[in-house]
Amino acid sequence: MIPLRDNIPTDNFPVITLAIIVINVFVFLFLQHPTGFESVQTKPVVEYGAVPYRITHPSKECELAGTGGPSEQLVCEGMPGYDAAQQNLHEPPAWLTIFTSMFMHGGWLHIGFNMLFLWIFGNNIEDSMGKLRYTLFYLLGGVAAALTQVLVSPDSTAPLIGASGAIAAVLGGYALLYPRARVLTAVFVFFIFLIEIPALVMLGIWIFTQFLPAIGQLATPEVGGNGGGTAYFAHLGGFLFGLLLVKLFAVRRSAAYGAPRHPVY
Repeated sequence: MIPLRDNIPTDNFPVITLAIIVINVFVFLFLQHPTGFESVQTKPVVEYGAVPYRITHPSKECELAGTGGPSEQLVCEGMPGYDAAQQNLHEPPAWLTIFTSMFMHGGWLHIGFNMLFLWIFGNNIEDSMGKLRYTLFYLLGGVAAALTQVLVSPDSTAPLIGASGAIAAVLGGYALLYPRARVLTAVFVFFIFLIEIPALVMLGIWIFTQFLPAIGQLATPEVGGNGGGTAYFAHLGGFLFGLLLVKLFAVRRSAAYGAPRHPVY
């Protein structure tokens, strides 16, 4: 299922949502792909991605070891294979990578779906909060998401990248603010069907697809290594942040949503 649009028009143009999308696209196209568009460059990902081991060991340095390509591994002080003389990375402070990682992506589908979800659901959340509150909500949601994943896998050297955690906070806020909204969705079953489904169903399916793999990650935790994968706990952490704290940031709902029969909060 691919969401196309919701049925809640915004009262104000979503300037911040659009700016976030533009920044993400710029970083993906011109900073992560300095020499082409075939694959994400490894070095900027490990330098500016949020590496859990670096966050939990802020005084430790890391390096890329290997001959390039899939054989390259991120190793840090205290791990086998680390050689301080071979240090080959420009590493910003670990805390800063929590923010820089929110604007990086692992591939075309990753950024494509993230930006689609952000545009569909983020414009209404921005409308409900105003520009400054929404910016703070988005960034704090991304921080909460990253720290949730770090809490689960504190010794992992797999860089966390992507806006997914911050967008998950937006989805959590949307679920609480607009529970009766409907989303026009493209469904692929041999042919493409366009149907309008309740937003809570769409978001419920999304969170369910995050929860089951997250349980699987708990059953088979990664210890060290530079393996990839999806940071499902980051998504869950961001979503819970949005659910629990949207009330502190939102000041209104769209006038088009109508007066609810029951309190939203």
